[in-house]
Amino acid sequence: MDWGIFALRSYHYILLLSRVLAVSEFSNRTFMYVLWLSIAFVVPLLFWFPGRRENKFWFCVLELLLGGSYYVSSVMHPDLTSKADYLLPSLAMGYLSTKQTLWIVPLLVCIPFSFQSGLRLSWEQTLSVGTDNLLFCFIGMWASFVANAYDQKNKLVAEVEQQNRLLTHYTAEVEKMTLLEERSRMSKELHDTLGHSFISLILSLDASIALMDRKPAEAKDRLIRIRALAEENLEEMRSIVHEMGEEEESSLIRQVESLANRFRDHTGTAVTLSLPEIEQSIRFEVRQAILRVIQESFTNALKHGKASQLHLTLRYAERILQLTVRNNGKPIDKLNDGFGLTTMKHRVERLGGCLHLSSGEGTPAITEVRCEIPLKGVKPYDED
Repeated sequence: MDWGIFALRSYHYILLLSRVLAVSEFSNRTFMYVLWLSIAFVVPLLFWFPGRRENKFWFCVLELLLGGSYYVSSVMHPDLTSKADYLLPSLAMGYLSTKQTLWIVPLLVCIPFSFQSGLRLSWEQTLSVGTDNLLFCFIGMWASFVANAYDQKNKLVAEVEQQNRLLTHYTAEVEKMTLLEERSRMSKELHDTLGHSFISLILSLDASIALMDRKPAEAKDRLIRIRALAEENLEEMRSIVHEMGEEEESSLIRQVESLANRFRDHTGTAVTLSLPEIEQSIRFEVRQAILRVIQESFTNALKHGKASQLHLTLRYAERILQLTVRNNGKPIDKLNDGFGLTTMKHRVERLGGCLHLSSGEGTPAITEVRCEIPLKGVKPYDED
C-alpha cells in the first residue's frame, strides 16, 4: 500500500511538471516553477519513503507547505499550467496522518478559500473543492486503516506460525524430557528395590549354606522362607512396573513394619521401630521416597557397615515427615555419594525435602541417616 501511495503522489508531480514544460517556452519563471515542483516532490521524501524512512509528521507538514503553496500559486497563475487540483497530495497526507497531524485535515478544506477572492469563485465552488480535498484525505485514512489491519493480520499469522513451531519444538522437548525422567525414575526404583532384595537373599543364602551340613532341617526352613521372599520381591517388581506413577492410597506405617520384619527375618539383624500411633495420609511420591530411603539405609548399613542393630524413627511433625535410621556399623571414613545415596537425595530434594548422612566413632559408633520431607494437604488417615 505504501508503494501505491508513493506512485500516485509521484504521478501527480510528474503530471504537473509535464504541464509546466509543455505550456510555455523555457524562461526564468518556468525554471522557478520546475525548481519549486522538484523541491515540493523531493524534500518531503527525505522524511518518509516506503520501507526506509517513517517520519510521517514532517512529511505531512512539508507536503502541505511546499505542495500546498505550489497548488495555490498554480491556481492563481493558470497561464503556466492548466487547472490543477490537490486531490492526490490530500490522499497521501490522509494516508500518512497521525494524531499529531490531524490539524492538517481542516487546512485541506480551507486551502481553496485562499484563492476564492482572486478567482471570484462562489462559496459553493470553493466548498466543493475543499470537500473534494477532505474526501480524498478520508480515503487516504481509510486506506491506511486497511493497510494497518492487513499488516497486523500478517504479523498475527506470522506470530501464530512462530508459536506453533515453538510449541511443536517444546512438545518434542517435553516428550524427550518425560521419557528421560521416566527412565531415570525406573532405574532408581529398580536399584532401590532390587538392591535391597538381593542383599537380603544373598545373606539368607549364605546362612543356609552354612547350616546345610550341620542343621539341614533349619537350612531347609530358611530356603523355604527365601523362596517366599523371592516371590514377594517378584510381586513387588510387578507392582513397580504396572503401578508406576499411580497414587494408590496405602498405610505407610504398615509398609514400614512389613519392610522391617522381612529384613529382620532374612538377615538376622536386630531392627527396632519407633512409629507414630496415628496414621496420616500422604502423597504417593512421599510414601515411595520414604520407603526407598529406608531400604537403601538398611542395605548400606548391612553391606558396608556390617551393622547388627538398626533403629528406625518415623514421626509426623507440623507439615513435615521426619525419618531417622541409626545403625551400629563401622563408621564411614569418606561420605562419598554413590548411586544409592545420590538417588535417595534426588528423591527427597525433588519433593522439597533434605537428607543428611552422618557417621562418627564412639561407644558405640553410630551412623545416622536423617530425612525430612514437607507434607502438603495433610489430612487424618482412616484405618480400614
